[in-house]
Amino acid sequence: MARVISVFLPMWPVDRLRRQEDASAPSAEAPLIVAGRVGNRRLVTAACPAAQGAGLRVGMPVTKAQALVPDLRVELADPREDAASLDRLALWILQRFSPIVASDLPDGVVIDSTGADHLHGGEAPMLEALLGRLTLSGITARAAIADTWGAAHALARFAADPAAIADPGTTEAAIAALPLEALRLPQPIAAGLRTLGFVTINDLMSQPRAPLTRRFGRELCRRLDQALGEASEPIEPLRPEGVVEVRRAFAEPIGAAETIARYIGKLVPQLCTALEEKGLGARRLDLLCYRVDNRIETVRVGLAVPQRDPKRLTRLLCDRIETIAPGFGIEIMTLTASIAEPLAPRQAVTSLLEEEAPDLSGLIDTLANRVGARSVYRVAPVSSDVPERSVMRIGALAEPVGAGWPDHWPRPSRLLPRPEPIETLALLPDHPPNWIAWRGVRRRVRCADGPERVFGEWWKRDAELIAVRDYFRIEDEAGERFWIFRAGDGENLETGSHRWFLHGVFG
Repeated sequence: MARVISVFLPMWPVDRLRRQEDASAPSAEAPLIVAGRVGNRRLVTAACPAAQGAGLRVGMPVTKAQALVPDLRVELADPREDAASLDRLALWILQRFSPIVASDLPDGVVIDSTGADHLHGGEAPMLEALLGRLTLSGITARAAIADTWGAAHALARFAADPAAIADPGTTEAAIAALPLEALRLPQPIAAGLRTLGFVTINDLMSQPRAPLTRRFGRELCRRLDQALGEASEPIEPLRPEGVVEVRRAFAEPIGAAETIARYIGKLVPQLCTALEEKGLGARRLDLLCYRVDNRIETVRVGLAVPQRDPKRLTRLLCDRIETIAPGFGIEIMTLTASIAEPLAPRQAVTSLLEEEAPDLSGLIDTLANRVGARSVYRVAPVSSDVPERSVMRIGALAEPVGAGWPDHWPRPSRLLPRPEPIETLALLPDHPPNWIAWRGVRRRVRCADGPERVFGEWWKRDAELIAVRDYFRIEDEAGERFWIFRAGDGENLETGSHRWFLHGVFG
């Protein structure tokens, strides 16, 4: 079943202007509106939160807005630049989330996420990551995911706060309570329906279509059918300029897995030849299969390092054929290197001069495309004494970060995601516990080593100015070893709560 994400950018013109400003620009807290001309009138087309808080609204005459807020900053609307910036944002999303992305003018982006959510840990983490990145970039956004473009569009604008997910097969129930405007109807049609007493989408679902079509035209029923999935609404994906792409059209639609694999084997060498001519290697491949019913099936594979080896790329794509639903047949296949990086020829290593380093990129590519790139990583050290801040995730083949692991005190092989509270009996201030109770199991301490004192990082947080932890390595009667600590120095309560926690387990 298809899944579509709609991203709503309610203040896109304002956000675009803010992002293009330099250090000499006025304060971001100053009221700002965007003014456009509608006929002979100058009206407010967008307003920042500060302007909205001052009582300004979209559609208000600019002269009235200036009278209400004397120090108001007014910028001219530029719909062409807004659309161009929206296309650039859509291309940015295309490179990171899904191979099918398009602008949803004037204030949104639509994404076909079918088959792409598993690379991000599911639909909810995918939406969270998308909204998080947009927020960090200074863009106000809401997003929703549903079975159809129309339903996702409606939920993003009238239900998301800031995200909404309609489970597969629940489109009708998800949009039933939304207002008529959620169907993307022209204003005259929505006003006419309200005059007749229709308020929500649910009011329209049970009505006969013929009278509605005769009075309001085909647009009303077409939008309703698109939202419910009874009429197709294909997404025409954006493609960046200069992208390396090969295409194959078929005289007769194909559908068998063996046939799809055969033509993948023909497209990949063509793509590799085009990449070699430009001195590039693929870091991400997008296979788009256009079905006869205007649906697009997608396969996306990523690579740890730039590659143009036909055998490896063909194998990675063929491993995902089972995710392609050909329906009544596929009439066009396109293969795109959506991310490509320079890849120059290099001299092969000979055993007479030096030993060839093992190539793990093939294994990493296979694992990453099965379980998601975020699940395949290495752990690298960070210069920090606080244990939970002393490690970070890096790419599986990333270059060394330069820092070394601490060796002055042993560290557990398993560090818990967060310290877990334990019950103990210990003499203060410097003695280890006689016993601990962790996760309902009481363990008697046979031997212990410590304390190792760790101070807070006062230059990061004022609350850690005098914070202290005393760590102990303990071993119970069964031979299991744990890493525990007391919050505080055992004497001054300002240094910590003096509660005990278990932070790691030794192998």
